[in-house]
Amino acid sequence: MRRNIALVAVLAGLASAGTESPVTGKYEVLQPITAGGLTVYPVTGQSIPGADNLLTLDEGLRSGEVIVTEEGGATGLRRHRPGVWQETLPSGSGAQVNQLALVNHSKRPLILLAGEIVSGGKQDRVVGKDRMVGPESEIELGVFCVEPHRWNQVSSNFNAFPSAMVQPSVRQQAMINQNQQGVWDEVAQARKAMRSVLPAARPAIDATSSYAQTVEVAPIKREMEATVMPIEQRFQSLGAHLRDRKALGVVVAVNGRVVWADVFASPALFNKYWPKLVRSYAAEAMSNSGGGSVAPKQDARAFLNNFSASRETSESDPGLYRTTHFTGRDFEAFILTALLPGTGYNVHVTKMARD
Repeated sequence: MRRNIALVAVLAGLASAGTESPVTGKYEVLQPITAGGLTVYPVTGQSIPGADNLLTLDEGLRSGEVIVTEEGGATGLRRHRPGVWQETLPSGSGAQVNQLALVNHSKRPLILLAGEIVSGGKQDRVVGKDRMVGPESEIELGVFCVEPHRWNQVSSNFNAFPSAMVQPSVRQQAMINQNQQGVWDEVAQARKAMRSVLPAARPAIDATSSYAQTVEVAPIKREMEATVMPIEQRFQSLGAHLRDRKALGVVVAVNGRVVWADVFASPALFNKYWPKLVRSYAAEAMSNSGGGSVAPKQDARAFLNNFSASRETSESDPGLYRTTHFTGRDFEAFILTALLPGTGYNVHVTKMARD
């Protein structure tokens, strides 16, 4: 059965009250790694025992333990009883732009991150928010379309698009504004910027409305990899020298401005997302070409540690997860916290600058 989700909003002058940052003192920000207009600052810290047990969407889709379909199009959770396989259908009877059906057949909790692309169905979608799905359970999954102008089914099930997550500016629209038109507008802006930076890619970009296929266009992909490869190589070299404190995530700057952070509960969990994340950051840098010096490390540290918020909103699925949304003067942040027995730790911290 689908869980009930309780929404609790707490409005208070948290900044003036001197609210303690939920991350201060837990992490260390290292020296920047730069390529092109992209700079990442590795964030290290102590790993949380048990976080490695979480199942990612990519892992679940590849193994077949997780199934994502258009709403009303999937056979639901198979619950084994002695001599009987009983099948139940997720609620809903027809496909909808902003809702899919997801079934987690595994015995592990599933983590979903806002901005992860699922490809197929009637159009490509992205997960709308960070959340968790319990073992052997099914949900109605809130999503946003990132492929306007298509509404014809190419496959019954969705797959994870290889190494793809939408860039931060698109992700931000889904997480904060939760507006489909806003997501489409950001996708259009990103595609326009890529056409401008690489005119040779225009015909291939114009041939599709899919964000995922746009970043796979050969000239775009080559340009992104030219940024990604030196960063990945430096990261790999750095990891070999780190001992007790491994990389849990990164703070991100584009053209000298700190704009984003993704931090996870364990190095293993971060490493599973790193290939997708770094390419999404590279796409953001490509879409915002220009000069800019490298921001000093203290700017990245200050960005990560500042959680002085004027508004805090918490959404909870009791016994499974809680997502807390912080709104500050110049930032938005989200913390996904596991509430399963024996957990209570922060699975994922996302923070973004706001103009």
